[in-house]
Amino acid sequence: MKHILRFIKNQPPARLIVAGFFLIILTGACLLMLPVSLRPGVHTSFLDALFTATSATCVTGLVTVDPGDTYTVFGRVILALLIQTGGLGFTSMGAGLMLATKRRVGFKSRLLLKEALNVDNFRGIVRLLKAILLTTLIFETVGALLSFPVFVRDYPPLKALGISIFHSISSFNNAGFDILGGGQSLIPYQNDILLNLVTGGLIIFGGLGFLVILDVLRNRSFRKLTLHSKVVISTTLTLLIAGTLVFRFTEHMPWIGAFFNSVTPRTAGFATYPINEFSHAGLFVMILLMFIGASPGSTGGGIKTSTFFILIQTMRSALNKRHMGAFHRSISPENTSRAFLITQLSLSVVLIGTFLLCLLEPSLEMRQLLFEVVSAFGTAGLSTGITANLHAASKLLLIFLMFIGRLGAFTIIAMWIERPEQNARYTEESITIG
Repeated sequence: MKHILRFIKNQPPARLIVAGFFLIILTGACLLMLPVSLRPGVHTSFLDALFTATSATCVTGLVTVDPGDTYTVFGRVILALLIQTGGLGFTSMGAGLMLATKRRVGFKSRLLLKEALNVDNFRGIVRLLKAILLTTLIFETVGALLSFPVFVRDYPPLKALGISIFHSISSFNNAGFDILGGGQSLIPYQNDILLNLVTGGLIIFGGLGFLVILDVLRNRSFRKLTLHSKVVISTTLTLLIAGTLVFRFTEHMPWIGAFFNSVTPRTAGFATYPINEFSHAGLFVMILLMFIGASPGSTGGGIKTSTFFILIQTMRSALNKRHMGAFHRSISPENTSRAFLITQLSLSVVLIGTFLLCLLEPSLEMRQLLFEVVSAFGTAGLSTGITANLHAASKLLLIFLMFIGRLGAFTIIAMWIERPEQNARYTEESITIG
């Protein structure tokens, strides 16, 4: 046992985070297989339980079985816990439990928190964690209270309260799970303005990232915000407005529907309209939004808004022959290189995943398969309706893509690469581009 503990302590943070998520998924799958988790007369395979547990922990929302028709109250509580753990990160949840039980957060835990929260140093890391946990509690409580008047119209008060709490957790963590049954997601509430706005608001704030939320609460002025917060907020608003306009005029839906469908592809996964009925243009825009995803340090996936912003600014800088920067601040070459690396890795995962899924599911259309792969990798959870009917190998592939999407391709590679930076440099020589 001592050797095992020593081996674990010597592992880099990236490996511990990946291993932690993997163990949580396996534990969740086993719990979802228990008879107490399943409704009477319902049976599910381990693969479907594993798929559901992965989707919940990776806050994706893709499902092979309908959660509302499959799981009991106990099973739904397990799902909610998996979603909350996946959204905050098991490191944050574990450290939060340590704080709740008055235990000291040690150096190794702080190192894991630093890696998980994507911050530069240890200073104030415990205080930051407390602020994150409090912010999550406030948003999810307010979301549940505002959702309750909507659900209580259709369900008994106690059941409506449970649905409201689950829906708020799922929305703020950008998970996209619902327990309404029937596999319709939020389609019955497509014209309910209150639920659309509450759900959309929870998704947006959950996708901004805790550092941005805390920065806004602290400064309360756009001019005083950090460059990161300005980039995230401006990019998020631009994508929301552009997406709303596109869906309003390509899908001929009302403004509230266009707004919600501009919000939900950004890794949320709720649907108020059948995705398989969208036009090719609408599906194309959804794929782009799912690939971009939410923001760093948030509950969402994708390449992140800041990465997309740097890509756009790099192109502008190259065309205008100006220094790389934004909001009167310079952007470092390290940030630019990392953004391009993340994008290249993500594109590679999506292209390889789509190719493999095309081999495994030759009877399905490529646009459906591409949509499914991007949805899994971007932890969006939207689907054209093919998930439940996929072969076992295809489901395993999507499980792997969801896992990579939640942790990030960069983190997965960092598990194995610990090579120090080389001091030697080769002679520079230009090559012809374009």
